[in-house]
Amino acid sequence: MIYDLLFAPFAEFEFMRRALIGGMALALAGAPLGIFLILRRLSLTGDAMSHAILPGAAIGYLVSGLSLGAMTLGGLIAGFVVALASGAVARVTVLREDASLAAFYLISLALGVTIVSLKGSNIDLLHVLFGNVLALDEPTLYLLAAIASMTLFGLALIYRPLVLETVDPLFLASVSRAGAPVQLIFLALVVMNLVAGFHALGTLMAVGLMMLPAAAARMWSADISAMSIIACAIGVASAYLGLIVSFHTGAPSGPLVILVAGLFYLVSLVFGRAGGLVRLIRPRRHLEA
Repeated sequence: MIYDLLFAPFAEFEFMRRALIGGMALALAGAPLGIFLILRRLSLTGDAMSHAILPGAAIGYLVSGLSLGAMTLGGLIAGFVVALASGAVARVTVLREDASLAAFYLISLALGVTIVSLKGSNIDLLHVLFGNVLALDEPTLYLLAAIASMTLFGLALIYRPLVLETVDPLFLASVSRAGAPVQLIFLALVVMNLVAGFHALGTLMAVGLMMLPAAAARMWSADISAMSIIACAIGVASAYLGLIVSFHTGAPSGPLVILVAGLFYLVSLVFGRAGGLVRLIRPRRHLEA
């Protein structure tokens, strides 16, 4: 009974195994990035950037149809262009970066939907917006695995200056000039993972496995390394449980994966040891940290 419920779908169906591998790759690479986005108070930046890649992916679709290479390249170019353009606007005008990013994000989303609608059908538009994690093929899995590997290697390479730049940017600026390069590398990793998430979960939910596990992990620990490990575990569990529930109920897989991650967040919000509501309400003992 337990085997049929929890393990048989992955043992019997290849598309379920591919979906699980893809979800695990997104969780392992995206969740640590989500931790740093939260700590740097850039949570909504990830959401905005996930929509900003849409016009590039749509142009790739317009040129080559549902081509993995064309849509990936287009999404990467669009993401970098929007990120750099919003930063430039913030530096030369009175607009702050969040406002300029919001403006570019809205323009990008509207432009991307328009481009896809002009050539494709409603099914194509739904595929671009919501993805289809159960339809991942081998080339897409190779892409997700490659991006996850590059992300983990890149994070390991810049981990110490990234932590310093997150917790005390003035100190990092006083002892090193690594702040700007680290920021650019971090931004590149975020864009790459949003493009990877786009292929599995669509532009509307690509950021889900990046931010929800990270937000849940923040409720359990104040240590960045521990938060990253907890976030990865929650992301992988969300992918597994979401696919299991989807298989047995027939509900859409991508939204269920994100809903399970959201459930982990809500539970953490209440019971988390490092900031949950129960801990905040419970009276602390004298000298208790």
